[in-house]
Amino acid sequence: MRALEVLIVFLRLGLTSFGGPVAHLGYFRAEFVARRRWLDEPSYAGIVGLCQFLPGPASSQVAMALGLMRAGLAGALAAFIGFTAPSALLMTGFAYLIASLGDVSNAPWIHGLKIAAVAVVAQAVWSMARNLAPDLPRAAIAAASAAIALLLPSAFGQIAALVLGGAAGWLLLRHLAGTAQPPLALSVRRPLSRAALALFFVLLIGLPFAAALGHPLALFAAFYRAGALVFGGGHVVLPLLQQAVVVPGWIGKSTFLAGYGAAQAVPGPLFSFAAFLGAAMHGAPSGWQGALLCLLAIYLPSVLLVIGALPLWNAAQSHPAMRAALAGINASVVGLLFAALCTPVWTGAIFGWRDFAIALAALSLLVIPKAPSWLVVLFCALAATAVTALSR
Repeated sequence: MRALEVLIVFLRLGLTSFGGPVAHLGYFRAEFVARRRWLDEPSYAGIVGLCQFLPGPASSQVAMALGLMRAGLAGALAAFIGFTAPSALLMTGFAYLIASLGDVSNAPWIHGLKIAAVAVVAQAVWSMARNLAPDLPRAAIAAASAAIALLLPSAFGQIAALVLGGAAGWLLLRHLAGTAQPPLALSVRRPLSRAALALFFVLLIGLPFAAALGHPLALFAAFYRAGALVFGGGHVVLPLLQQAVVVPGWIGKSTFLAGYGAAQAVPGPLFSFAAFLGAAMHGAPSGWQGALLCLLAIYLPSVLLVIGALPLWNAAQSHPAMRAALAGINASVVGLLFAALCTPVWTGAIFGWRDFAIALAALSLLVIPKAPSWLVVLFCALAATAVTALSR
């Protein structure tokens, strides 16, 4: 029954979580920390910090980790299906209909969804800062992490900020080490976690050799490599995917760009763009079969890494020195989210006082009456559409 609960919750989030991976983390925090209380703020920030270290889509990995914590392996699978299926189905449909839909990336309601992300992320940053950076040392770590992320806007900058935050916590936050956090409730045993990590590397090394056996394996290998080697997720994976499918002629450049524009219109993870690419392939496998193959290939590394790394991360938190480092990493997560709020969330959505007014109204809805996120998303989409129509 818990796996079914996970599936239903993440299916709703998969239908309503617009705004990209940083916004997704805000939606997850509102749902699982504030509303359902599946875990507390430090535990959630620890999971986010771990997934920032791992290659692949961080928000999808956080979803799988939450499902794993709640209902074991079945919960991780349920979280993946629920959160990914809506966008994957929409992107597969776009592959069939994109020629008649045209470019929807500049539609007013799409802009409204980006404004909603500003409000959701702002609320998450403020709430997490109060809990995870409440004193001067941790506030300084958060500020330094934000500065690093803004000066080095790349996966390297994110990892550097987390590493430095952990080191600063190790040195400065030993007084917090005595406050042990209860371990996450995980049903994954060490042999399974080790097997998952071993399989991750075996496939990463072996699939390129197997690609010579046929086009389906070559396609699977290309998408597995994209999911296994990209840090930062989201838009960062696009150059790798373009190199993998456009250069060999599997998909035309115009089709690739049209699909990317359509991907901005759907909720859930941007990695579901793989479903569009698989469905739009020249030659077999294509259609729904190609979509399923590419989707499974690009997400398989994340599944294996979450199953393999989360139990090890959980065990490490029992050591006092690691708890001090984790307090620094949690403060760094606050800084990284603030940097992401500045750019690209704010810079990609707020272009004038009207956008700011909509964002402020949305934030007020989240804070004062504590409106659900999906209602705030709907409000922003309608408000942006109305403002655009009235200003013409």
